[in-house]
Amino acid sequence: MSNAQPNAEYDSPWKEAIALYFRPFIKFFFPQVYSAIDWSRRYEFLDKEFQKIVRDTETGRREVDKLVKVWLEDGSETWILIHVEVQSQRETVFAERMYIYNSRIYDVYRRPVLSLAVLADEHASWRPNQYQREVLGCIMSLQFLIVKLLDYSIETLESSDNPFAIIVNAHRETQQTRNDPNSRYREKLRIAKSLYKKGYGKSDILELYRLIDWMMALPNQLQDGFQTQIKHFEEENKMPYVTTIERWARQEGLEQGVLQKSRESILEVLEVRFGSVPEELAESLNQIQEDSVLTSLHRQAITVDSLETFQGLV
Repeated sequence: MSNAQPNAEYDSPWKEAIALYFRPFIKFFFPQVYSAIDWSRRYEFLDKEFQKIVRDTETGRREVDKLVKVWLEDGSETWILIHVEVQSQRETVFAERMYIYNSRIYDVYRRPVLSLAVLADEHASWRPNQYQREVLGCIMSLQFLIVKLLDYSIETLESSDNPFAIIVNAHRETQQTRNDPNSRYREKLRIAKSLYKKGYGKSDILELYRLIDWMMALPNQLQDGFQTQIKHFEEENKMPYVTTIERWARQEGLEQGVLQKSRESILEVLEVRFGSVPEELAESLNQIQEDSVLTSLHRQAITVDSLETFQGLV
């Protein structure tokens, strides 16, 4: 049984959390934007549109970028570009990438674009919020809205019932315990137990439990102990929400869902770039059960020079 601490996973939990809880996301991080949106009208994630944009840029796709269409209280349609920066190091091209994505979206679709960034790194002084370049008096610039996870106090996170208070808490504790699995175990247990105390319904407890369990990876032995502790906690409090059987069944289904989504993303990229995809290629992709292989193929689908070359890779 391995005692090595697995690498933390940030991108995928954040991406799913935004998709599941977009309205609470905006409310928690950007209340001024939240009050300007007409929430009585349906918002829409524009994944296909965004895929077409980023495949033509030199910056490459970011896993946690999201593009969402919303309606404002004044009746206008606005596209919101969300970027969650989860790198541990400062990135010199970050502001430039925000500018490129914003201008590319407007150039292709002629829609007003509101750019938002969540800085989830550990450098308190790194706060890029604008990009500008000038040539002989010709100025091109973008100023975008940012929030910094380091600015949220423990008191704020623990007193809020917004799902993203849980996500931020889990993210920061994952960073702080990267070399201390025992401390991560204790903090993960604390955060998981807090789900039952904040008044969430069963479905939210299941979703948030899954996200923090995914993000705050533990060595196998500690993970087994964590699951046992949660089971006892549920029994003591008569809240059998995340039973072992339900968790395992749910996780198996989620893993298959992730694999299928990865296959569909690859096919979508190939269709956008090369038109129709041969049925035998789709069948070959369906046989692949390793997420790492599908992730690699997805990247190659974006850059490969021909469909024939990609078939050779598969």
